[in-house]
Amino acid sequence: MIEILRQHIIDRIGDDVDDKLEVVLNCFKPLTIGRNKFLVKQGEVCKQVYFIAKGCLQVFVYNNDMNETTRDIVTEGTWCSELLSFGSGKPATENIRTVEPCELLAIDRQGFQKMMETVPQFDKVYKQILEASYANSVYRINTFVALSALDRIKWLMEFRPQLMTRVSSKLIASYLGINKDVFSRLKAKL
Repeated sequence: MIEILRQHIIDRIGDDVDDKLEVVLNCFKPLTIGRNKFLVKQGEVCKQVYFIAKGCLQVFVYNNDMNETTRDIVTEGTWCSELLSFGSGKPATENIRTVEPCELLAIDRQGFQKMMETVPQFDKVYKQILEASYANSVYRINTFVALSALDRIKWLMEFRPQLMTRVSSKLIASYLGINKDVFSRLKAKL
């Protein structure tokens, strides 16, 4: 599991940090977690950033009727956290839950700060994490506002086709902002 993270970091900042990379990798704690387990609950402080070596996570909120609205579905080779809560120590406004069994590498705030001090180049990776999260959220909001339900499904099939067979229709419908029954009916037309 740690080798996947090692390669991920090297791919982003180069291999000129090999001597310091072991110190960084030692800050991460491997976690194997079953399906449908909460990593972060709305209202609690997010204490870790997760690198997904294997598996899939859902980032979501509950609306007033306790229905889920999914902001993101995060898969292997990427990072996931409730970054505002992690950075500020304030309660999380989102939930993070495993969609399938996961192998994660978690780093707490103290380890994260140590990593940033030990390998200043990691700042580049952190900026990439922030930029990707922001860009993904803005793109989805701006795009989905303008797209019909059918066009949202077509978008998913083009840009994230693996999700169509990997996660439930209910989760995809929540991610696309479509009623589950409408999603099933439209998907059948494609």
